[in-house]
Amino acid sequence: MEKYGVQHESWGPFAEGRKDFFANPVLTEIGAKYGKTAAQTALRFLIQSNVAVIPKSTHKERMEQNFAVFDFTLSVEDMAAIQTLDEGEGLFFSHYDPAVVEMITGLHR
Repeated sequence: MEKYGVQHESWGPFAEGRKDFFANPVLTEIGAKYGKTAAQTALRFLIQSNVAVIPKSTHKERMEQNFAVFDFTLSVEDMAAIQTLDEGEGLFFSHYDPAVVEMITGLHR
């Protein structure tokens, strides 16, 4: 993506809370070391991975928490531990499903 000047963005960095995201043991354990929530830990991971994040919340307290991710840095070990959570597929739809690709690209008839 860098080769073509494209910025990777995460419009749903909390995966809409799927798979018990906010109680994920890896994120909560790592977050506890820094005095942060699982959500803050995930945001920090994405930021350190050069991903632009667009977290959504309607709660003022959570909005403030979403901004409070610039006062710590995850260690190399913590980054590696979080990386292991990647299951290699999206939680919302399959990018490999031809029908989904056609719908997204507008190629369906």
